[in-house]
Amino acid sequence: MNANTLMQTALFIAVLIALAIPLGRYMSNVLDGSSVVVRRIGRPVESMLYRIAGIDPDAEMSWKHYALAVLLFNALGALALYALLRLQGMLPVNPQGMAGMSPDAAFNTAVSFVTNTNWQDYGGESTLGYLAQMLGLTVQNFLSAATGIAVVIALIRGFKRHSAQTIGNFWVDLTRVTLYVLAPLALVFALVFVSQGAIQNFKAYQDVSTLQVTTYQAPKTDAQGNAVKDAKGNPVMQDLKADKQTLPMGPVASQEAIKMLGTNGGGFFNANSAHPYENPTPFANFMQMLAMLIIPAALCVVFGRTVGDSRQGYAVLAAMTITFAAACVGEISAEQAGNPLYASLHVDTHASALQAGGNMEGKETRLGIAQSGIFTVATTAASCGAVVNMHDSLTPLGGLVPMLLIQLGEVIFGGVGSGLYGMLVFALLAVFVAGLMIGRTPEYVGKKIESFEMKMVSIAILLTPLIVLVGTSIAVLTAAGTAGIANPGAHGFSEILYAFSSAANNNGSAFAGLSVNTPFYNAMLGIAMWFGRFGSIVPVLAIAGSLAAKKRLAATVLLGTLLLVGALTYVPALALGPIVEHITMIAGH
Repeated sequence: MNANTLMQTALFIAVLIALAIPLGRYMSNVLDGSSVVVRRIGRPVESMLYRIAGIDPDAEMSWKHYALAVLLFNALGALALYALLRLQGMLPVNPQGMAGMSPDAAFNTAVSFVTNTNWQDYGGESTLGYLAQMLGLTVQNFLSAATGIAVVIALIRGFKRHSAQTIGNFWVDLTRVTLYVLAPLALVFALVFVSQGAIQNFKAYQDVSTLQVTTYQAPKTDAQGNAVKDAKGNPVMQDLKADKQTLPMGPVASQEAIKMLGTNGGGFFNANSAHPYENPTPFANFMQMLAMLIIPAALCVVFGRTVGDSRQGYAVLAAMTITFAAACVGEISAEQAGNPLYASLHVDTHASALQAGGNMEGKETRLGIAQSGIFTVATTAASCGAVVNMHDSLTPLGGLVPMLLIQLGEVIFGGVGSGLYGMLVFALLAVFVAGLMIGRTPEYVGKKIESFEMKMVSIAILLTPLIVLVGTSIAVLTAAGTAGIANPGAHGFSEILYAFSSAANNNGSAFAGLSVNTPFYNAMLGIAMWFGRFGSIVPVLAIAGSLAAKKRLAATVLLGTLLLVGALTYVPALALGPIVEHITMIAGH
């Protein structure tokens, strides 16, 4: 890793922290209602929304009521999105006449966007019309992100309050997060992306003449689309030429903004953020990385300010930042090292010149290894899943880094809301372990951590690995699961492990060498996404309710616990995938 890449990584982290701190202060004021934006500017709109929905903003909820509201709201969202995707062929604002999705694909996509996963096994520009993109996917990008933030705010209130039976009002939290945080930020970032060249229109796809005419041969077909054969049974070939290219259009920049800010990750186009209409310039790429992490980082500040101890928030932020920086160094170093097999293929070249300075396979030359590496770490440290390079083309260790970040629960910095509540769950485990070591009742932020909290912590931490490892086992033991493998051996296993890790941890990125648009994977990954999301949210809200009811006490090993519990759970599976592949690579095979 050279000085240039170190400087790029340091600059990104410095800008992120510099912007996250004031944003965190603003968000804490918005969420407790003290901000002038809430009290004066937005109050009429907010009050009107409550009246339309029949909500009493002053009525607070117990943790069970809050959890029920979260589950019902998201279940209804999934049903509405499923219906929209199935019926889109009959709906307007669909200039290309895209047909409705198949039942299994619509199920997978609806669950994916409602759970903030945005796993995509389809090409957006060839599958979805503009109405489905806007009313379906973009709306869920806002609502799934707001749900995650609402849940972590409820948990933070649990730490703050004492002898209380309520943890807030889900509808108020959802409204304020969307109205005062996500919508204004999305508008700003959308305008930035448009200024850089991201498209934003409602035009039909455009046919343009290419600079060169390409001539090629293809089998001749009859009226039914079957290949015409000669007397010997061979296909009859015909000369064709390509002098036009179809360019997809659409309202891209607006979806791109909330896709990144909400750590959603679902791209308007199949190439996602590698597509120049989504991510036109290196500056746009920098802003996309910033958008992914700025709210998760700011929430650490919100935590410290809300519980009345800013040091706790900055401690969590420091732990995330240190781990993020280490992951960037590991990722970029692995990709710059390249594949040593090139040494045997080009014996007259120096090692430093192998693969033209590193592994550029699957990467955008306009972004290079450093920007691609930081983006890869950012999108898998957050539960985003947006990609600028092909993760399937990473070196074995380069692929291990994002896979491990996902498997840790994406708590570095994590998804909007989900990252912080995941890290706080690990913090509770850390103080419990520390309490056992010194023989005293564990406490965190003035609250005793007792048996009920540890049961919920255990569920929140162990459920996702269970889903990942069981799902991967089923896939590798069934014909329907192995049928999609394009790369046999250790790498094929890594593709399946990555897919279930991404789904259960609500990331959405993929190694992409695995064919997953099948009924088996659509169903299995959809189930993994749903239970990975809400199987963690419910115990987190239970912890919030339990803590809120406790008294506040008078006036903690986090990274060690995170790596010990989070990483070691997956070590056997990682050994079968990227570790074996790396050993095979350096052995010259």
